Amino acid sequence: MITKVNALIITGFGLNCEKETATAFEQAGAEVTQIHLNRLIETPEVLENSHILAFIGGFSFGDHLGAGTVFTSRVRHHLGSQLQKFVDDGKLVIGICNGFQTMARLGLVPAVNSEYSTVQAALAHNNHHTFRDDWVTLKGNENSPCIFTKGIKEIEVPIRHGEGKFVMADEKLFQKLKDNNQIVFQYQNSNGEVATEFPENPNGSRDAIAGVCSPNGRIFGLMPHPEAYLSPYNHPHWTRQKQNGTLPEKGAGQKIFDNAVEFVKENF
Repeated sequence: MITKVNALIITGFGLNCEKETATAFEQAGAEVTQIHLNRLIETPEVLENSHILAFIGGFSFGDHLGAGTVFTSRVRHHLGSQLQKFVDDGKLVIGICNGFQTMARLGLVPAVNSEYSTVQAALAHNNHHTFRDDWVTLKGNENSPCIFTKGIKEIEVPIRHGEGKFVMADEKLFQKLKDNNQIVFQYQNSNGEVATEFPENPNGSRDAIAGVCSPNGRIFGLMPHPEAYLSPYNHPHWTRQKQNGTLPEKGAGQKIFDNAVEFVKENF
């Protein structure tokens, strides 16, 4: 069992959530390296020495040609074999918002049938065709194999995206996704049910999907931003929570990163 967990965060080209994501992993007990994509291409051995890889949020390359498209092309062309080895070694990968879009284009998620280089899903434009900045409630799938979300039945987190509508064209693959419990998070309404209507479902995502994982649960992509809720004071209602005694010790998003670091400590 290792004592030092190395988390790697790829930065640069319009990505802008590196500090929050680094803080989340550091608070979970990991040692964090932030590296610009250009530098990682020059020194791919940095990836080999890491246990967790994070594709962060933002607007990589200004989302030209589609969210995550250019970033995906550079990663696939320059780091494809190294990334595949990282996956084959059973290490952990998380993609948040733009990172989720990138991972879907790379084929890392949902990777039904463990096909990690085949594009099976996409994050399309929101149904209302506008950028949405809000807080949402997510319903966790307790039967999911996802390493990152163990013990999370429900969670409030912020969203900020214009292309978050999860779509899959192949009905057989979509059914397998459901049967395998790879649907990790779904948007939830105030009645505790899966949200089908706006604004609880902010983008019109099929089956209200907010996050999915690989079949082995070690690769996780989601549109909402858990790294933006690390402190209880990040929540828009923290003053009310403080008054009524429900203010938590830490933001709910921290649990996702705690789970990842703990898993690495116990399994590597």
